[in-house]
Amino acid sequence: MERMQEDLLSGSPVDGHHGSPWADPAAATGPDAVLAGLDPEQRAVATALHGPVCVLAGAGTGKTRAITHRIAYGVRSGVYQPQQVLAVTFTARAAGEMRGRLRQLGADGVQARTFHAAALRQLQYFWPRAVGGPVPQLLERKVQLVAEAAGRCGLRVQRTELRDLTAEIEWAKVTQIGPDDYPAAVQKSGREAPRDPAETAQVYRVYEETKSRRGVIDFEDVLLLTAAVLEDRPDIADQVRAQYRHFTVDEYQDVSPLQQRLLDQWTGPGGGASLCVVGDASQTIYSFTGATPDYLLNFRTRHPEATVVKLVRDYRSTPQVVHLANGLLAQARGEAARHRLELVSQREAGPEPVYTEYEDEPTEAETTARRIKDLLAAGVRASEVAVLFRTNGQSEVYEQALADLGIPYQLKGAERFFERPEVRDAGVLLRGAARAASDPLTDGAPDLAGQVRAVLASRGFTPEPPTGSGAVRDRWESLAALVRLAEEFERSRAAAGLGADLAAYVTELDARAAAQHAPAVEGVTLASLHAAKGLEWDAVFLVGLTEGTLPIIYAKTDEQIEEERRLLYVGVTRARKHLSLSWALARSPGGRAGRKPSRFLDGLRPGSAAPGARTGGRGARGGVEPGERAAGRKVRGPVTCRVCERVLTDAVERKLRRCESCPSTMDEALYERLREWRARQARKQGAPAYVVFTDATLMAIAEDVPANRRELAVISGVGAMKLDKYGAAVLSLCAGEEPEEEPDGVEDDGSVEPA
Repeated sequence: MERMQEDLLSGSPVDGHHGSPWADPAAATGPDAVLAGLDPEQRAVATALHGPVCVLAGAGTGKTRAITHRIAYGVRSGVYQPQQVLAVTFTARAAGEMRGRLRQLGADGVQARTFHAAALRQLQYFWPRAVGGPVPQLLERKVQLVAEAAGRCGLRVQRTELRDLTAEIEWAKVTQIGPDDYPAAVQKSGREAPRDPAETAQVYRVYEETKSRRGVIDFEDVLLLTAAVLEDRPDIADQVRAQYRHFTVDEYQDVSPLQQRLLDQWTGPGGGASLCVVGDASQTIYSFTGATPDYLLNFRTRHPEATVVKLVRDYRSTPQVVHLANGLLAQARGEAARHRLELVSQREAGPEPVYTEYEDEPTEAETTARRIKDLLAAGVRASEVAVLFRTNGQSEVYEQALADLGIPYQLKGAERFFERPEVRDAGVLLRGAARAASDPLTDGAPDLAGQVRAVLASRGFTPEPPTGSGAVRDRWESLAALVRLAEEFERSRAAAGLGADLAAYVTELDARAAAQHAPAVEGVTLASLHAAKGLEWDAVFLVGLTEGTLPIIYAKTDEQIEEERRLLYVGVTRARKHLSLSWALARSPGGRAGRKPSRFLDGLRPGSAAPGARTGGRGARGGVEPGERAAGRKVRGPVTCRVCERVLTDAVERKLRRCESCPSTMDEALYERLREWRARQARKQGAPAYVVFTDATLMAIAEDVPANRRELAVISGVGAMKLDKYGAAVLSLCAGEEPEEEPDGVEDDGSVEPA
């Protein structure tokens, strides 16, 4: 029974701590080896083994390095027992990275988990004893149940409203506000509610009643119920505190009142003596979810005896990037701003940030894509480039612009890496090859990476990537990421004096899958600023920086505006070397140029007035690089349905310029001719059909039936390159004529392939 408890609380059966495949070669030496290579402030963190400890860590200052070395130093010096240490963070990816680093440092057995994962294990173990009966089933997605609750309340809720309503219920729960108190809490907080607070409270109440009736719980309930069990059962609380005696909380500025309540129960009365927290108030960007920096800012008040260490040496970004980041925060106001950290770059000088003003959004996107192509040609890896924007709805134009140039990309927040069908399939094959005494696929391969390549070749992996973009390229990128991980794994094992075989590699894959610690996929990252938190790239393009977008139009209060400023700060500090900031004066070519660059750039971009001295109009532009004009290029489709005039947000609907449910005017005969022509083009290129045009683009063409290049250019999905390449043929088909077909072997540049 004691062993079962230890396994459940520690998580060792699922964490794969049976040997350390990424072992640090210094692991067998004394504890002081852990301190080697740390700067003075990081060393101060690592040697402060007795709490309370508060680490104020700026962006890029090595906070994860500092706290993992602190834990490893405590374990290897004998002060900590590894099974008594719990490190808590906010994402499975961050927890997986922390576990990997701890394994490298020889601190096997230490638990690194999210708040929810740690609480869920405890709840599952103690529920039969504290409550009795089976543990309620976890509701992984609450949207469907919220929709059902809204229907029972007689409310019609659209898809986007449903997401907002669900998020509002989550906010109420993590801030410990019940349905009856919700309307008053919204009014008191000045929160912009997505719909009438009384209606939201009604849906919230019915949602909770429905959950209770069906015997299910959501993720917020996991924290609530675990905290309640520890509060109501001192014997269980004592058992947990006996198990875990040393706590580390990363990203402490993002703690919600509910998470702090649970943390207080874990540490117990006077528990600050065993607590180390790490955070940066200037990176508080999740207040809409209930996160608050108050616990970080008031830590010294709660724990007057706390050791406070500030990390300000920035190892990530060049002095030019750091200078901009510091200047951005220098204009900030409020409590978090008073605790801002002045970063000091430790890197060599790099290029100055580039500020660019464009005439319209499509020009901004397409020029950004061309600049990315130039970086790739100069040797920057696609996985080291990111395009960051304020809202997810801004991604489509950049997806299209990158696809038009054949640049691979990945959407941050899309399907999880280890849940992709090709990755699951590859894992099955690799496990089979690892178990086989002799496998014809791997026989003769010179090393581990060669064995992995040989196994994955049976599922379409090739040394060179396929042409074009889309699903085929996405699958290849997933398999290529597994090959690169094998190469890195083999190098790490060799550095530790250890061999690397398929069995060890598969074990590492399983550990990473459990932690959702995915390898990098070779493609440009498209992500919202919120999703970019915790990541970094060599080159970052911050786009769409206009008033009404950043700060977002619904940011009204001073604190909401300041959080928008911090969001831009997070974006700036994601860049190691190359940083581009841009904005467009109009949405579409020819549109009214009424937009202004974000107020946060005032006094920072060359030639602009300092805050409080705005000149109005388009403002001073001295030193700002002018973007390309839109002459002779396409216009993106409008964002309203041509039939019912509803605002469109879905990518396919925007291409068609109508709701999917609205009647179509498509010329079906033309659509079939376009599909046949596309198939011929795809066969000639040896590429998937969607590389020529997607189905949605062909449908849009068949609905609009353009009569000239200008009308064809308006259609979303017809980029400048495709207009030049396919425009004449498509217009011939639209006119009821057969296009002139190029003979086989003719390349796009007019040359003929050698026989």
